[in-house]
Amino acid sequence: MRKQDAGSVTAAPRTTARRSRRRGGTPLVIAGGALVSLVLVMAIVSLVWTPQDPTATDAVNRLAGPSPSNWLGTDGLGRDIASMVLAGSRVPLMVGLGTVAVGFTIGIPVGIFAAMTDRGAGMWVMRGNDILQAFPALLLAIVLAAVFGPSTLTAVIALGLGLAPGVARVVRSGTLQVLSREYSLAARAAGRGPLYLAVRHVLPNIRGILIVQASVGFAIAILAEAALSFLGLGTPPPAASWGRMLQDGQSVLQIAPLTVLWPGMAVAIAVLGFNLLGDGLRDRFDPRMEVTR
Repeated sequence: MRKQDAGSVTAAPRTTARRSRRRGGTPLVIAGGALVSLVLVMAIVSLVWTPQDPTATDAVNRLAGPSPSNWLGTDGLGRDIASMVLAGSRVPLMVGLGTVAVGFTIGIPVGIFAAMTDRGAGMWVMRGNDILQAFPALLLAIVLAAVFGPSTLTAVIALGLGLAPGVARVVRSGTLQVLSREYSLAARAAGRGPLYLAVRHVLPNIRGILIVQASVGFAIAILAEAALSFLGLGTPPPAASWGRMLQDGQSVLQIAPLTVLWPGMAVAIAVLGFNLLGDGLRDRFDPRMEVTR
């Protein structure tokens, strides 16, 4: 009877810590999910409706303040800022989705291969991966934009290539942990091949860290796209872009600060939302993260 009591006492803190860990990321997930949902709603609404035509100019109504016809005012060309902010929400989401797709398509196979192959080959793969990771993705985007011209596709490819090394490193670490488990050793002993192990055991057990990596990758891509558009190397006009709105409003910042306030807030909300969501999901999925009470 005493042994059972002692066992229950020992198991209780573990259960409590596990439940605390699962609940620990909930506020961050809720806050991040709310901000991300706001951006998604803006993008969906802009597909079917905007207060004004985001590309229409009005020389008479330049730099006007908020009004019933122009909710957030107008910019230096007389374009409606509210419509441009709504329409501009589509570009960061497309860039983020494309960046994550490219980064995962390259990084996941590389990380799994580096973990499953022999130690020498895996080491050389990761050394090459470290060299690529040391090259800034934003600089690569600038180089590609200079060679092929600024476009959304150029930004997606460059940012995706920049994300891939980080994904490969995280996937390799997670794969090594999975391969050390009993069920993976049993599958190997049964003669199962690397493809079976990767599909049946590795990918299902690292999906948590992949979700976290995707959320963080989204935030990085949104911020990088805004920076590229601010430099004139991102999405070309006439498509609305938050980064180019910031660049256009820079020259009239002293007389019309609202022209940069609204797109700046939009970028901040999107980046903060995905970062908070990633932090909350990390607290939920990473078994090493525990909440100290």
